[in-house]
Amino acid sequence: MENGIADVLTGRRVESVSGGGRLDITLDGSVTVRVAHEFRLTARSGVEHFYPALTFRPTGPLLALVGRTVGTARVTQAGGLELAFDGDAALSVPPHALVAPWSVFTPEGAVCSGLAGGEVTWADGPGR
Repeated sequence: MENGIADVLTGRRVESVSGGGRLDITLDGSVTVRVAHEFRLTARSGVEHFYPALTFRPTGPLLALVGRTVGTARVTQAGGLELAFDGDAALSVPPHALVAPWSVFTPEGAVCSGLAGGEVTWADGPGR
């Protein structure tokens, strides 16, 4: 699959991070990465695992993403999402068998979503 998610996310600056029942990372240009299931954040301070379905508050390392830029973004072959930010942080969302774990939105709507079972859907069709 062509990895068009890089075209949508790479180079965008993180404007805000919010928690609760999901993680929303708002990027410049009104782009949002929404994570609705477990994810992992790797930073200089170590690795943290989050479970938004249980509700959570963003921690220091997660809040430290604000102001950083997405350096790389990719959809894995299994249907997960991986983001690397300038500096030392990386966010990884694994696919899930039963729930849609992640989505990327622009003002026009969903661009790409990871679906249950590792499927990935694009706004303009599979594989972009």
